[in-house]
Amino acid sequence: MTTSDMIRTLCEKQNISLAELCRRIDQTPQNFNKKLKRGTVSFEEMMAIAKALGVEYEQRFILSDGESISSGNKT
Repeated sequence: MTTSDMIRTLCEKQNISLAELCRRIDQTPQNFNKKLKRGTVSFEEMMAIAKALGVEYEQRFILSDGESISSGNKT
């Protein structure tokens, strides 16, 4: 599933339009749609989306010993 697909599915499940999501993260729909098409939504933007919709978002590496490495921290 692409980042674009993930965001669109999230909006559907949260029952909001993509335009409403853009308003909540302070981006224009035109600019955000370009990012979705190019696949250039940043980690920070994904975190903003999660915060705006009250969900969690994880991006991390999980090593064979169970250790995980994520942006900004190591657990």
